[in-house]
Amino acid sequence: MDIAYIPSPSTGVIHLGPLPLRGYAFCIIIGVFVAVWFGNKRWVARGGKAGTVADIAVWAVPFGLVGGRLYHVITDYQLYFSEGENWVDAFKIWEGGLGIWGAIALGAVGAWIGCRRRGIPLPAWADALAPAVAFAQAIGRWGNWFNQELYGKPTDLPWALKITEGPNREAGLYHPTFLYESLWCIGVALLVIWADRRFKLGHGRAFALYVAAYCVGRGWIEYMRVDEAHHVLGLRLNVWTSIVVFLLAVVYMVVSARLRPGREAIVEPAAVDLAKKAGDENAEHTESSSENTDDVGATTADVAPEADAADHPDAVTDADADADGDAATDARSAGKG
Repeated sequence: MDIAYIPSPSTGVIHLGPLPLRGYAFCIIIGVFVAVWFGNKRWVARGGKAGTVADIAVWAVPFGLVGGRLYHVITDYQLYFSEGENWVDAFKIWEGGLGIWGAIALGAVGAWIGCRRRGIPLPAWADALAPAVAFAQAIGRWGNWFNQELYGKPTDLPWALKITEGPNREAGLYHPTFLYESLWCIGVALLVIWADRRFKLGHGRAFALYVAAYCVGRGWIEYMRVDEAHHVLGLRLNVWTSIVVFLLAVVYMVVSARLRPGREAIVEPAAVDLAKKAGDENAEHTESSSENTDDVGATTADVAPEADAADHPDAVTDADADADGDAATDARSAGKG
């Protein structure tokens, strides 16, 4: 008797009239929105302009989707081009099948184009997006849960994933590798955020740390999976990819730290120009206010005597009385003479 397990959805798509709403697509879309939102916050904190991340994502996301699909189709070509298979299915991205390696590689090309158009260094932008991309992966992995795919070996653990009978799968309880990877990606994001604050990572090193940390988790999670995959020297192809990419990321961090220590002082020149312009306008406004204050002071000084006379009528009366007394004394003196 099964004590506990994670159930799988009975279906991965809900039809709203003629419009199919697919869980896999929703997870990818939500992940992209979270990445852009959180990446924008980090970019602004680094000194960039709000909205720049979204503008560059317009280039990076489509390239990433194409790259992810190409990597999947190339490495699992037998699913689409073997005898009895329909090659048109290679274009059905909503049915699952995105390789993160291809998504990152080609997505970087799109990001480079967007950054170049804005005059922004790609490494700085990648550093800001690193934990955001990890969070997006954590959300996107739940798309595999909707499609009942990419699960691990059979298990009787309380958190086992229940898979139902279907094409190319047998009913049973398996390791929920999608959940393992989702949790690992959250941990990677938190690690990058902490390390970036602690060591002020720059020049692409935060992104390299994300890549290296992700590869560590992906290696052992990939080893648990039971879906079909090409093997090289007894290891799945994606395990070898994780090893190679991990080494490249570590080498980049070491070499970059020696050649370009510290963090970029300016990540977006346009943001600096905008801030300078705003500062100049504030200075002009302050100077104008100071001049207005001086004019008011001068006017007040001019009317001060009249104000004093109005405020002290007794003093005026006493002065007039003294003048009248002096005139009377002079008259008496003149009469005596």
